[in-house]
Amino acid sequence: MYDIVIIGGGPAGLTAAIYGLRAGKKVLVLEGKALGGQIVNAMDVQNYPGFVSVSGVELAANMQSQVVKLGGEIKYERAMGIKDMTVHTDGGEYKAKAIILATGAENRKLGLYDEEKFVGKGVSYCATCDGNFYKDKTVAVVGGGNTALEDAVYLSGIAAKVYLIHRRDEFKGDAENVARVDENSNIEKVMSANVREILGDEKVTGLRVEIKPGGDKSVEECIIDVDGVFFAIGYEPQAGEFASAVKLDTDGYIETTDGVHTSCPRIYVAGDARAKEFKQLVTATADGAIAASTAVKEMEE
Repeated sequence: MYDIVIIGGGPAGLTAAIYGLRAGKKVLVLEGKALGGQIVNAMDVQNYPGFVSVSGVELAANMQSQVVKLGGEIKYERAMGIKDMTVHTDGGEYKAKAIILATGAENRKLGLYDEEKFVGKGVSYCATCDGNFYKDKTVAVVGGGNTALEDAVYLSGIAAKVYLIHRRDEFKGDAENVARVDENSNIEKVMSANVREILGDEKVTGLRVEIKPGGDKSVEECIIDVDGVFFAIGYEPQAGEFASAVKLDTDGYIETTDGVHTSCPRIYVAGDARAKEFKQLVTATADGAIAASTAVKEMEE
């Protein structure tokens, strides 16, 4: 029997473990892939307090070391479901007094050849994380929702030129965000367009784009020279296995009214597994601290 079982070994889960262990609780972290979550793809993190510059791998390793040093257990097993406060994995089952779901959400990929290869070498899914690396350079944002529009506006204040590429002839985002895009002279809209190929050798140098002008059946192909591309086409929450234990919203995120409690008593949520506007490393760690502290308080009460 564990006091707290945490499903997910990203920043939210590891921070929750640290706070649970410091409260004197017996804690188990379950991770089905690799510790660190999405942050391990970041070659250089510059927006986490206390670090002017640190790689995502190093930061994750430091968090892992802290959990182990405090006496926490880490098992590399995939959680398959929860029943009666018992977590069932592909390697066993673990009963807990409290469970924290920190399974996160993955950036939706466009599915292009070599997309994974160029992550951290010109391909990014987070403008606020990586935008500063493209000061006075040329970048592209792919997407048509509010995130893509906001990313384009944000990057327009950093980069010399921003191409905003959308597969439809109208944006899905709010009119206010569309107006902000239109106000920026260094944002060029490329509509009714699909990115077909990422160009480059060791790093991104351009995109091959297909355009259907005016909805015409004919297709024009062009090469857009860029130093980097930001994909903003949504997220895929990793919470489907737990739909029988907690309520999920229509997009697959874990429902919560206060950011920590789920629909099931003693099961909590932290990080990007819940729907939230600002998905950042610092908010994930904050969520983990809050979830663990709440679990400990209610456990003792």
